This record gives sequence, structure tokens and C-alpha cells, in this order.
Amino acid sequence: MVMRTLRTGGFIEPCLPTPAAVPPFGPQWIHEIKHDGFRILARRDTAGVHLFTRSATDFTSRFPQIVAAVAALPALSCLIDGEAVVCNAAGLAVFDLLRQHRHGPSAVLCAFDLLELDGRDLRTLPIEHRKRTLAKTVRGPHPGIVLNEHYEGDGETVFKHACRLGCEGIVSKRLGSSYRSGRCSNWIKVKNPAAPAVTRVAEAGWR
Repeated sequence: MVMRTLRTGGFIEPCLPTPAAVPPFGPQWIHEIKHDGFRILARRDTAGVHLFTRSATDFTSRFPQIVAAVAALPALSCLIDGEAVVCNAAGLAVFDLLRQHRHGPSAVLCAFDLLELDGRDLRTLPIEHRKRTLAKTVRGPHPGIVLNEHYEGDGETVFKHACRLGCEGIVSKRLGSSYRSGRCSNWIKVKNPAAPAVTRVAEAGWR
């Protein structure tokens, strides 16, 4: 396959999961824990490392440990999709801790997708290929970045475990799918109704 070259610099709109009441069923899906944090696109190129939110706000100065970790990866350039989180003593991502530790060294990027590596645009590749490449790229002693593991099997079981742990929910992703900007039916999000993130949205009246 001939790989496209991804233009350095600029901003790429992230893929957004479609909300659902229950997880999808079947072997064509994999499932990830949805952490309570800031969605971050981490770009590294000749201009250095920059961290962007889903609305293209530059958060580079807020998360120095993530910046250092991305800068230390064994790549000439990369674009990683993930969630910036700060965890409590039990290992659970807590949004209030993330706000309290703004500009501090505690935030970690839970990386779940790789859009570009060494100038090669990976977005058209199947998600399982992108995840394998991501795992190889982020492995090693990089305190500011971790791989967000995925799980095969029954989505409902994964969701129940996520809820028991107090996580925000899960995101299910269709095997074989490419990365598409904007709302996408190949990514399905199911939220834990008892999670603090859901309470925040309800209290604020957000849609």
C-alpha cells in the first residue's frame, strides 16, 4: 500500500464516537475504557511538540510531562490521539485532579490511536494496524504517556467491569475501520450513568 504523506503543522479534527445506550455486540468490535480527562491530539514534528484539544485549543503549556514524553518517543514525527488524565491513588482518572494539577507534572496521556508516524498518514489503515504501531511506538519508560489497552469479547461485559471500577464508560471501535474526522458510527460510546462526568454534563445542561 502506498502511504500518503501527512502535512506537518496545523490541526486535524478528531474522530468523535457516536453515543449509544448499550455497547455493540459481536467479534468485529474491540472495546476501550473511556477515561475522565481532556481529549488531546499530540503532534510532534520539526516545530516541536504541541498538544491540541478537540476544539483546536493549544494546551501545550499545561502538560509538560506529556510534552516531554512525546518528545522522547523513537520517531521523527507523530500524531497521537488520546486522553490527558490525572489518576487518584486507586488508579482512577479524576477530572477534578486534572484541573487542580493544571500546569503540573502529574498528567499522563492515555494514547489510543496513531494518525501519523514519520510523515506517513496512517488514517486509512485499519484500526488494529494503527494500534499495533502505536503500541510499538509508545512502549518503554516514558512517564508521561501510556497505551490505553483495548479488550476483545463481549462489550456488555467490558462495560459492566468499567462501571464497577467507577470509569466514565467505554468506547467500542469496529475492526477494519479507518480514522475519520467528525462524528463516526464506527466508534460507539456508552457512558456509565453513575460516573462524575455524566453528572457534570447533566448539571451544566450540556447536550
